[in-house]
Amino acid sequence: MAFTLVHNHIHSSCFYSAHSSFSFCLQIWSRSSAVKAGLSCRARCSRIRLRKLPRASGNTNPSNNPEKPKLKPRVSDGCVNPDPVPEQNSRVSLLHRLRETFKLDGLGMDILSIALPAALALAADPITSLVDTAFVGHLGSAELAAVGVSGAVFNLVSKLFNVPLLNVTTSFVAEEQASLQGDFDVHRGNGKDSDPKGKMFLPSVSSAVILAATLGIVEAAALFTGSCNLMNTMGIPVDSSIRLPAEQFLTLRAIGAPAIVIALAAQGTFRGFKDTKTPLFAVGAGNLLNAILDPVLIFYFGLGVGGAAISTVISEYLICLILLLKLNDKVQLIAPNFNTQRISQYLASGALLTGRTVAVLLTTTIATSMAAREGPIKMAGYQICFQVWLALSLLNDALALAGQTIIASDYSQGNYEPAGKVAYKVLQIGLAVGLALAIILSLGFDALSGFFTTDSEVLEVARSGVLFVAGSQPVNAVAFVLDGLYYGVSDFGFAAYSMVIVGLISSLFLAFVAPHFGLAGVWCGLFLFMTLRVLAGVVRLGTRSGPWRLLWLDTKNEND
Repeated sequence: MAFTLVHNHIHSSCFYSAHSSFSFCLQIWSRSSAVKAGLSCRARCSRIRLRKLPRASGNTNPSNNPEKPKLKPRVSDGCVNPDPVPEQNSRVSLLHRLRETFKLDGLGMDILSIALPAALALAADPITSLVDTAFVGHLGSAELAAVGVSGAVFNLVSKLFNVPLLNVTTSFVAEEQASLQGDFDVHRGNGKDSDPKGKMFLPSVSSAVILAATLGIVEAAALFTGSCNLMNTMGIPVDSSIRLPAEQFLTLRAIGAPAIVIALAAQGTFRGFKDTKTPLFAVGAGNLLNAILDPVLIFYFGLGVGGAAISTVISEYLICLILLLKLNDKVQLIAPNFNTQRISQYLASGALLTGRTVAVLLTTTIATSMAAREGPIKMAGYQICFQVWLALSLLNDALALAGQTIIASDYSQGNYEPAGKVAYKVLQIGLAVGLALAIILSLGFDALSGFFTTDSEVLEVARSGVLFVAGSQPVNAVAFVLDGLYYGVSDFGFAAYSMVIVGLISSLFLAFVAPHFGLAGVWCGLFLFMTLRVLAGVVRLGTRSGPWRLLWLDTKNEND
């Protein structure tokens, strides 16, 4: 019986030939045409199979048989394949590869198990703000505007100083916790797990709590005593109807600043432990209390705007208390000695991320100011698109958090190959989420924009921006995921400096293009901003510079 070898390849070159060394074994059953073949190739080729050739009958003249037209051998990867694969098989193979690429394996499920609770926790704060807005809105337009101005000031301070502390804490705690698990006996011998109750001692946790308490007190004092000057900076006249309630709201909210910063440090610690469910429980409990206290304090006790601020502060201290009690069960909150080295690392990394945040805020502020010059109708439509754009970033932030936590644990232990797989997988999931959001927004943005206003002119402007809001989602998702990967390997320097350069280029584009092209120029400027962030990440990972050199070098050695 004769056989021919069908040999498909996955490599750029194949060493299998008539003179190559290979193993070949056959077992043929006399009552069956089945054949078992065991083949191996030095190029690790796939899909090797044997095909039985038809045997000419002794009573038949082969020359009388019609000869089939000869097919031109297909050349693939430099090797001739005598069995041309139909085009349909190629399409099936492409779909199979896409399905294999985006399928959820064990690593993908680990990422989602961290990302989903984190997304819910991140969504809780905007929902709470909506609840506050709904109750305060019944007091009057002046009170609603006052809460909006004061909230903008408070959120600006939080983004500049509190969020960097949160991100740095997540990475540092993930690194130390992974190192402690990897070499438990050594840490115990050095006294790093010397608590008689079996609690872990992580210098990053105690340092984060100390910094958070200090930063919170400073923020509270600055906001409490400087509310008048801040209102002047925001351009609110002294005789304005919103000036007094705005100052009252900001002054009372300042009391809750220490609780907010300490709670964020605690959340960063739990994130470093890959635990996003405990922060979700704490945030959910606090926001539920806020929703209950709002109508009681605002209307029943007649405290107005002050009641809204007090209910928010109480809920913030409840969140802080829950997180600290839960955290105290796991780690020592008070360090036996003051770790100045870790404090210095926090300050240096936090300063870099603060500069990065300034670059982001500067770019988005310029975009908003360019849109405001187009008039109230276009500004209102722009605001709808921009808020939807920001709200959807919560999902991407959650994916970035998951990637940051897992890659920090692997990278700190020298497990560079698993860290590379994490980076690849979280980028895949981010791209898939971005594509899904783009499709959903393309189909449902008209209905979604109707929830914000009934003004037909504003809705027309908002719907004109659907191409930007929907089309930018895949780019946004990859950009946010890349941020998480930077933080996971403590690549804070590149994250900061690249963002400053990207923000500068995008701001200049907005300043020169938007005045001539209106909102279209603003959309293009923001899309350029996100695209440049992705390109910067591709260059950083592609050139394998900085901390990424170790990651890809280890992967290359494993393949060799």
